[in-house]
Amino acid sequence: MSLGNLTSQFFANVYLNELDQFVKHNLKAKYYIRYVDDFVILHNDKQTLETCKEKINNFLKTLKLQLHPDKSKIISLNNGVTMLGYRVFYHHKLLRKSNLRKSHRKIEEKIELVKNNILPYDSLLDSIHGWFGYAMWANTYNLRQKLIEEINLT
Repeated sequence: MSLGNLTSQFFANVYLNELDQFVKHNLKAKYYIRYVDDFVILHNDKQTLETCKEKINNFLKTLKLQLHPDKSKIISLNNGVTMLGYRVFYHHKLLRKSNLRKSHRKIEEKIELVKNNILPYDSLLDSIHGWFGYAMWANTYNLRQKLIEEINLT
């Protein structure tokens, strides 16, 4: 089953419900966020987070799962947390730079296709509206306005 498939997301949520219950009721984590197989626990004590990480890893073994050794980290929120294509800080969210570069490149390519009458303008607008739906959840107002100005020039 492909990773982007809605069915795989549904089954991940069903399967990981046990993890949710464990984290909420056994670990009593107050600030726990999970989307499919990505999750974050916020706490002001590093040792508490280390203990949670160890207990979660042990619990996941009962589900025949494990935390990814390279992606499972305990970091200060001051540095921001990367999750779901965003870099989340205490007071703001940014798009991940790699996602921003990739999106910019794809939109630039579509602008060129529109200029050369290869792609209909509506198709470009559909792509931009889709990207805006993603980007609007980060601090991207100025970036989106700049893109709108660029599109209006074509």
